Amino acid sequence: MMTSDLGMTIPFDRVAAGHWTTTAGPEWSNPGGGLWGGYAIGVCVRVLENEPETRGEALSLNLTYAAALSSGEIEVHTKRLRQGGSIGVWEVALHPKGSEQIAVHGVVTLARRPNTISFAFAKMPKAPAPESLPPLEMPMDRYGAQAFERRMVDGFPPTPGKSARSLAWVRSRSGRFDKALLAMVTDNSPPRVMYALGRNVDSTTLSLTAYLHATEQDLAEIGEDYILIECDGQVGNDGASDERSNYWSRGGRLLATSTQLAWYRDASREIPE
Repeated sequence: MMTSDLGMTIPFDRVAAGHWTTTAGPEWSNPGGGLWGGYAIGVCVRVLENEPETRGEALSLNLTYAAALSSGEIEVHTKRLRQGGSIGVWEVALHPKGSEQIAVHGVVTLARRPNTISFAFAKMPKAPAPESLPPLEMPMDRYGAQAFERRMVDGFPPTPGKSARSLAWVRSRSGRFDKALLAMVTDNSPPRVMYALGRNVDSTTLSLTAYLHATEQDLAEIGEDYILIECDGQVGNDGASDERSNYWSRGGRLLATSTQLAWYRDASREIPE
């Protein structure tokens, strides 16, 4: 297995209070040239881990991808919107170096997790053990392949049919899962539009919301093991399509859920924005 420290190290330089810089290498780019959306998710979590005034761990994220973001130097601005006894809400904005244009805007909720009685209604889908499946061979410049290894159970490669469901085991190439890597993997699956129209489409995420149910202790127990990703989509029309995903530990614990809205169009057509 290829190893890397990509997921674990997104280094930041603190310019001033609420102002940071980092550099995204070309390894985080998609084939089209823009940065993989999961990289921005990782930045939002990682920068708040560095922010001295935060309390607790990442619980939810809502990102809006307002403009393309390319590899190179990136400015990151953080702002605390509210801090209560257990819950804090922060704004994170990513800009290309020297630009006032916000490329990615995030709102992140952090929490000190209380010890409460647990419950679960969701059930993990059945899947063969990841060790019984071959690793997915795909170019390392595509959609986070540098950061994650995938072993497909069902629904790959995406082909037009009656369902947009896919199931895959995924693990980090850089060691154990933590909050940032769990958040990043929520943007690591093929666009659902490909399950309806085939792969000759362009698709980009407009907004993504992730709920990180797992605690730091849950992720420590998973360590470097695989997690199971269950993705589905329900509808696409007039350029917009949805995706809903669940993320499970091997033992059946629901670690995270996510939803996203994507923009799509026929890749063979030139359509102005």
